[in-house]
Amino acid sequence: MTLLTVWDENDASTPELQTRDAQIITDVLSTLGARFSRWELKELSAEPTQEDVLSAYRDEIDAVNAAQGYTLVDVVSIVDDNSPEYLEQAATARQKFLSEHRHDDDEDRFFARGSGVFYLRAGGKVNAVFCEAGDLISVPANTTHWFDMGTRPEYVSVRFFHDDDGWIGNFTGSEIAKDFATYDELASVSA
Repeated sequence: MTLLTVWDENDASTPELQTRDAQIITDVLSTLGARFSRWELKELSAEPTQEDVLSAYRDEIDAVNAAQGYTLVDVVSIVDDNSPEYLEQAATARQKFLSEHRHDDDEDRFFARGSGVFYLRAGGKVNAVFCEAGDLISVPANTTHWFDMGTRPEYVSVRFFHDDDGWIGNFTGSEIAKDFATYDELASVSA
């Protein structure tokens, strides 16, 4: 279940807020300029292709594109097949996204399967959104954040972009992410 945890950015030990209430999550994120919503899940095969996912969610994707002006949509997925290649790919990807960064563009992501945590740092707070299948989150352009997919990631997600360059991170060099609860720690609370 979706979980929002909010801390003071200088005190990772004690959350100021922890909730699963979708309306509260939406309201808190809207104060940051972030959008959050839920989509009804569609039936997908065990290993869906990009076209399978885009086709299943065509109406929802078209609505987001029309409302936000996105021109590029793609699907990223990681499947845990327990192979050495998976473990290496997962560790490399996780380490990259755990580094605090911002983008010149919004970062919109819909989880068609699996989960991940977006940590938005703004206004002296760290807002961790544990997103699960059915969640759509939009991190506004230039919002400092990081993403944790866990030590054994498995997800299928749709990403939205305003230009063809796709995901470009401007890394801050801060190591703040090391201070806050990880995906794996928040997963145990979210369950």
